[in-house]
Amino acid sequence: MTHPAIPKADIAATRRRYLLMATSACLLDLSITLIFTAALGTWANLWRSGGIGLVLLLGVNGLLAWRLFEPIRLYLEGALPFADVQRRLTQLPLLVARNVAVLGLAASAFRLSTPWWVELADVVMPKSTVADFVTVCLVITVFYFTYAYFVVTDYLAGLCLLIFRVRGDTLGLFFGSYSRKLLVALLVISVAPLAAIVVDLFSYEGERQRVEILIDIGAAGIGVAISAFFIGRSLIGPLRILSDAMSRVAAGDLGQRVPVTSNDEVGALTGQFNAMVEGLRERERIRETFGRYVDESVAVAILKRQGQGVLSGETGEATILFTDIAGFTTIAEYLAPHELVAALNEYLETVLAPIRAHGGVVNTFIGDGLFASFNMPLDCPDHAAAAVGAAIDIQRAVNSRTFGDFGMAFATRIGISTGYVIGGSVGAGQRMSFTLLGDTVNLAARLEELNKHHGTRILASRSTRDACGERFTFASLGSLPVRGRSESIEIFSVDPNVQGPNVQGKSP
Repeated sequence: MTHPAIPKADIAATRRRYLLMATSACLLDLSITLIFTAALGTWANLWRSGGIGLVLLLGVNGLLAWRLFEPIRLYLEGALPFADVQRRLTQLPLLVARNVAVLGLAASAFRLSTPWWVELADVVMPKSTVADFVTVCLVITVFYFTYAYFVVTDYLAGLCLLIFRVRGDTLGLFFGSYSRKLLVALLVISVAPLAAIVVDLFSYEGERQRVEILIDIGAAGIGVAISAFFIGRSLIGPLRILSDAMSRVAAGDLGQRVPVTSNDEVGALTGQFNAMVEGLRERERIRETFGRYVDESVAVAILKRQGQGVLSGETGEATILFTDIAGFTTIAEYLAPHELVAALNEYLETVLAPIRAHGGVVNTFIGDGLFASFNMPLDCPDHAAAAVGAAIDIQRAVNSRTFGDFGMAFATRIGISTGYVIGGSVGAGQRMSFTLLGDTVNLAARLEELNKHHGTRILASRSTRDACGERFTFASLGSLPVRGRSESIEIFSVDPNVQGPNVQGKSP
């Protein structure tokens, strides 16, 4: 797989920023050393105490940091796959912090032990007590470790954003602990300075005690202020990014994919958020795709009724409408499959528009026809008249045009029946469908078939004719036997060419 190229200038700038962040503990160490030197008046020893920090925390640490970054550089240049460098990315803050802590410990031990083996003729270097020596070494080690960890973590967030933006890769390994990070940050910011001050209270007396406490307060003030800034950025930054993305998803933007910028629970949560949004996008694609085949309003109605316990079955009055194309089998013999499907899609779209305009929903497409309902599952006042009005508008729309590249003319047959139906979700396992059952549904289907025997285009049952009153022109065809029923029923034809009132006051 070819990776998108990252300009070499950007790679070089990214590495320079990393080396600056990884060795920035040197500046912090120098600041603390100056405070110690000024308070104790040991300026003659500054070159020694300051020099050891430059050698270890700038020189040695810079070399180690450069080596740690090499696999990442190779990945940025396209020489390594992301899988080979992902672990180094996630461990980068920990590895740099480990090096800084060890080197900081060595530098502190060197400085505090200097009075024991170096004598200056014009300067008296006060010696530390064993308790103060151990405490300062431990506090400095933990403090430098925490500082380096959160500084590089903040840098890593920016690097992950760059990788995500250019390559689309994001972290997938999580071994850190957000709560542990927070606990360490709180201990270093609050407990460590207090521990150093308490040890001074029990280790020294008089002026020396005052000087040592002032040194600890000054050093802690600088260190804690800088560390708190980077701790806040590294802990809160990923949460802010995730929160912003969640707000955009809640507003309907499913195009979100958030870069994972931390290796702890927040990083894992960000990864799960990306997986969730991808699942939502997939469901939206499915809904949009199958919404073309099953009326979306049916799904909406089902969702609204889930809490009402009606999915297992309900009975209500509705008007059922069936459509079919006359002679479709013969037509299909003369058209190529793609031509037939294209013409049929145009036809069904033309039929669908009047049904929706009159408040009906399409339950199922059946080959070249469809099964629509009015007042179930969506409420549709005056549903019988709505169905007849839709049937008339369907005939007018279909008769006024042709379909497909070859200009096919389709003659439509429609059957309409009004009565009580049973509605509910039927199926097995994960395959469910909301459907309508009952004698009314069967009768509408039979009436659609009877059109070809009577040369009509729209046939309606007696119940539909009575529900419509005088709003349409019906012609009785008498009582006829209907397949599937023991007794004859009276059926009526509706002439689509006779202008009748539209139940909604306008034609679609």
